[in-house]
Amino acid sequence: MTALTLSTAAAPGLRADAIVIGVAKGAKGPVVAPGADAVDNAYDGRLAGVLETLGASGAEGELTKLPAPAGFKAPLVVAVGLGAEPGKDAAYDAETLRRAAGVAARALAGSKKAALALPVDGPGALGAIAEGVLLGAYSFDTYKENGKDAKGKNGKAPLAEAALLGGKPRDAAHKDAVARALAVCEELNRARDLVNTPPNDLTPGDFAAVAQAAAKEHGIKVQVLDDKALTKGGYGGILGVGSGSAATPRLVKLSYTHPKAAKSLAFVGKGITYDSGGISLKPAGHNETMKCDMSGAAAVFAAVVAAARLGLEVNVTGWLALAENMPSGSAVRPGDVLRMYSGKTVEVLNTDAEGRLVLADALWAASQEMPDAIVDVATLTGAMVLALGSRTFGIMANDEAFRTALHETAEEVGEPAWPMPMPDHLRKGMESTVADIANMGERMGGGLVAGLFLSEFVADGITWAHLDIAGPAFNEGGAFGYTPKGGTGSAVRTLVRFAELTAAGELG
Repeated sequence: MTALTLSTAAAPGLRADAIVIGVAKGAKGPVVAPGADAVDNAYDGRLAGVLETLGASGAEGELTKLPAPAGFKAPLVVAVGLGAEPGKDAAYDAETLRRAAGVAARALAGSKKAALALPVDGPGALGAIAEGVLLGAYSFDTYKENGKDAKGKNGKAPLAEAALLGGKPRDAAHKDAVARALAVCEELNRARDLVNTPPNDLTPGDFAAVAQAAAKEHGIKVQVLDDKALTKGGYGGILGVGSGSAATPRLVKLSYTHPKAAKSLAFVGKGITYDSGGISLKPAGHNETMKCDMSGAAAVFAAVVAAARLGLEVNVTGWLALAENMPSGSAVRPGDVLRMYSGKTVEVLNTDAEGRLVLADALWAASQEMPDAIVDVATLTGAMVLALGSRTFGIMANDEAFRTALHETAEEVGEPAWPMPMPDHLRKGMESTVADIANMGERMGGGLVAGLFLSEFVADGITWAHLDIAGPAFNEGGAFGYTPKGGTGSAVRTLVRFAELTAAGELG
């Protein structure tokens, strides 16, 4: 992780590889953002003009490099675009700063130190910049020999240190903002690591071992149910999905408690460590990234550990439903009927609709503890990607106010989300002639059908929401902002912020 320091020093005197400033898109051209006054003064107040000559417009994510002025101890100035200049007396929003810091951190890979002179008007802005740096500097190099990339070229190490100018080292609020960013981003990046880990090195048992080690480190109670315990307990959904694999399934329960907690939350994550589709095998071209099908469980795991590290006054339980979905002679077949942990029977019409089966067992297990709310997270349906694209996750819930609260929370932390309905008429399509319900329904609206299926396994009287992160969980395109290629850690920040708001009594 990139080391963070707070500094009130002036940019010219800082020893660093680069000074990062913000430039916005003004009505008449690029505008130098607050925080870069000392740099602009060194250019005799003509920095905006120099940047415009170099082709800069201030558009979001744009990056322009230029030699530092005479007398600077840093040799380079990096101007990062912030997008449209805010109105009079308005500040740059947190997500704008987060993305800008992420762009800069990625661009400065291989550097020992950068000084960020971005707009800081308080601890909120400072925390956002810190998050952007920590998330933008992320790199997954575990499987690259001697630090070389796939083409044999030397890879660049992540930015080693970032000095956040405008941050006051003795200000408690500033220090707390950076400490929070560090705790959340370290766990989010751990989730990214898990998502990026090849499935031969991350079986359900491997994932459970990672969770056990983290729980021990951070004082979290952990319980792991292996295949024998799952059989004894009657977890037919998890067992059915995992029956075709030599790597046996697990259900992991992580329990963080606070002595002053007045509320309890349960987070449930889909953890399919590899999804071949099972007997209903996925077509060619759809298997290569299926190591990411445990992104929901990774997000839940990271959120629980982050809550513990932050000492939030709320009880948070994480349920990781872990299985590998493989075809074999022992695999569940289309037409099989599974008896779930709840006692309800499910006719399996498609073994590639497996995530809802493992989640169903975990949701019912979570329900037995009667938490104040349950939120499940899953890369559940391709239909949600078709509906919302690759950067937005869908939110469904059995309570409209709760769905709205989660949507607002996601938008607050910079995770694009959209509320989705659960139309009652779609339930008819899941009727089965041999079981209580089928795991498939109408093809159109498939993401909504999946949400309706899950709702059947939430006990009456419990507020519940479902986050379908199939789109944003794994970035197959190029890196942008603070989002890398590969695992993104989608929903971690939403869950953590939701837990914080619950602890503060601002939700529920």
